[in-house]
Amino acid sequence: MSDGFGPDVLLLAQRLPFPPDRGDRITTWNLCRHFLGLGARLRIGSFLWGPEDLEGLRRLHALGCEVLAPGLSPRGRKISCLKEFLRGRPLTLGYFGDRRLLRSLRDSLRDRRPDLCLAYSSSMGAYLLGLASELEGVPKVMHFAELDSDKWAQYARNSGPAGRFVYGREARLMLRFERRLAAAMDLNLVVSPVEAKLFRKRIPDIPVSVLPNGVDLEHFRPGPPEEKVPGRLIFTGVMDYLPNVDGVLFFVRECWPALRERVPDASFTIVGRNPTPEVRRLGDLPGVVVTGGVPETPPWFQKACAAVVPLRLARGIQNKVLEAMASGLPVVCTTKAHEGIRAEPGAELLVADEPSRIVETLTGLLERPAWAEEVGKRARACVERNYDWDRILEGLDRKLGLLPSGARAGPPPQVSNGGISPPS
Repeated sequence: MSDGFGPDVLLLAQRLPFPPDRGDRITTWNLCRHFLGLGARLRIGSFLWGPEDLEGLRRLHALGCEVLAPGLSPRGRKISCLKEFLRGRPLTLGYFGDRRLLRSLRDSLRDRRPDLCLAYSSSMGAYLLGLASELEGVPKVMHFAELDSDKWAQYARNSGPAGRFVYGREARLMLRFERRLAAAMDLNLVVSPVEAKLFRKRIPDIPVSVLPNGVDLEHFRPGPPEEKVPGRLIFTGVMDYLPNVDGVLFFVRECWPALRERVPDASFTIVGRNPTPEVRRLGDLPGVVVTGGVPETPPWFQKACAAVVPLRLARGIQNKVLEAMASGLPVVCTTKAHEGIRAEPGAELLVADEPSRIVETLTGLLERPAWAEEVGKRARACVERNYDWDRILEGLDRKLGLLPSGARAGPPPQVSNGGISPPS
């Protein structure tokens, strides 16, 4: 332990952990909060994606974190990808492989060895392999979340000839890399039993543990019933991410016309930054609103009557489902979006894959508010029981030996209205 106080932790992530406004950042931010609550000395290796990251950098510095984060140039990364392609290596490693970050990490490790290293996503795990000599004897944790190779395989199955070639190649090469990476780690993590089963199938003989995502139960809460807008449905997510784009296009094209016929005052709000041109055009349709980026999503959840998560390409645990459930909303989702979530179909959330079934289920919720309210209450109780971040991360502490059995971490920094307050 560093200075006889808390652990000295190195955390590697593609994006700065703050603000927690997308799936990967939600997890890494909660890891940061928790380690800081243990009194950890926290070092973060990541990237600055643009000027918008400077506020997050400032806030992490204010919490005492050491941050090593060179700027990431999409154009420069594409050139690196081309080089990796010609070398027969995964494009992913070319995109996130950065000599400046590797050099900064090496210099930092020369001054101070950590007690623990944790990488979130296989692309950042590559740095743990590149720093093997500097990190010899240091416990290493690889949080895969879900296997990237399977994501690329899904994309390949749903693409044309060119996509099948590029994505299929990436799936094969990333699986080969994931096997090598997992074998070098002391602990491998995925987010759900479904992912653990896939991991054991694709990477046999390597142990894996489940660390589910959680949800901020204080930030996402049911709102006053009188604030709900009758007939409003909601979808949230980063809207240039292929699974989200595919999901809302499928829903609007295949389900929305029939739903509007049955519930004429129904509306569908798509909340999330960076909507693609195809997504923006959906806002021209009757009853569809595309917001773009918003400061925070809880007010939008609180005004909706139900959440719809019509994903056809998905892995792991969908934070958008957990956040809607925590907000007391009934959720109608596909089987893909439900995978990995410990919630009883038909009681705590509603699963439908075919357009006719999606329309029928949503019609029932909008026409029977008492049923919608009951499903929403059960949804909230489900996430309170299964997805509290503090409980989840205390389980990680015990796996790592950072927290004695029966002990509790100190209060982690709190997020309120986008700001950070350190423990008092």
